Amino acid sequence: MTLDVFRYEGEQRIAAALGLSAAFGLMGLAFVATAPLVTSDVATSAQFEQLTTQLPQPFVQAFGLESLSSAEGLLAGEFYTLFWSLFFGIYLAYTAAGSIADDVETDRMDVLLSAPISRGAVVFEKFLALLVPIVTASVVTPVVIVLAAAYIDVTVPLAELAVLHALSIPYLLCCGAIGLALSVSLDDADTARNAAIGLLFALYLFQSFVPVTDVGWLANVAPMAHFDPNDILLDGVYDVAGAALLLAATVVLVGLSRLRFIRMDIQ
Repeated sequence: MTLDVFRYEGEQRIAAALGLSAAFGLMGLAFVATAPLVTSDVATSAQFEQLTTQLPQPFVQAFGLESLSSAEGLLAGEFYTLFWSLFFGIYLAYTAAGSIADDVETDRMDVLLSAPISRGAVVFEKFLALLVPIVTASVVTPVVIVLAAAYIDVTVPLAELAVLHALSIPYLLCCGAIGLALSVSLDDADTARNAAIGLLFALYLFQSFVPVTDVGWLANVAPMAHFDPNDILLDGVYDVAGAALLLAATVVLVGLSRLRFIRMDIQ
């Protein structure tokens, strides 16, 4: 049996992947369409800039308010910081958290393992299926944004946008790997899913507020600390080392999840 689990799981995720891509595309379109209304009004732009200087820096970082006076600032600060990084990451962690635990809980795993396939392959291929929504959304979303920007005559840095989506893949995979680890660690599927939501949101807030403290280095444990849309779109700074670290963390988490599932009792 070669990648049969991956093919099956991938097919099951196609509808969700298309729905997510449509939702992200529409949100990206909305932000691009809003950009001229904000950037063309000098007074409004000045008010936004004044607002960001008055708010506490952790709050500004947590809610992506670094720059709201340009199209790329709106996209990076609001769309990619909140919707893409936080909510897409939570969705993948939530989905992965139920991938193993739900099958064990409903006895579908017994049926699956009755076929000539190893437990390790099941874990790996179920995780690999997360690439379906990740890749689909990563292709559709920037295309919609670029076409909308061209139609509305808004300038969006194409190279930086492409790099942002490429570097977001290791981050999104790491979020999924966190959910996978919870799926093999907790017996109840709902508990695993809820834990995934809570953990990802807690990590997001942690990396936003901890850096201003004396133990700011601890923020590096959060995946969000190694993927910053503002650095990419606004400054053209690419954290390739951070992406490599996220990939390494993903490999470790998937490996530990695989080892845990091989040794666990699913009865």
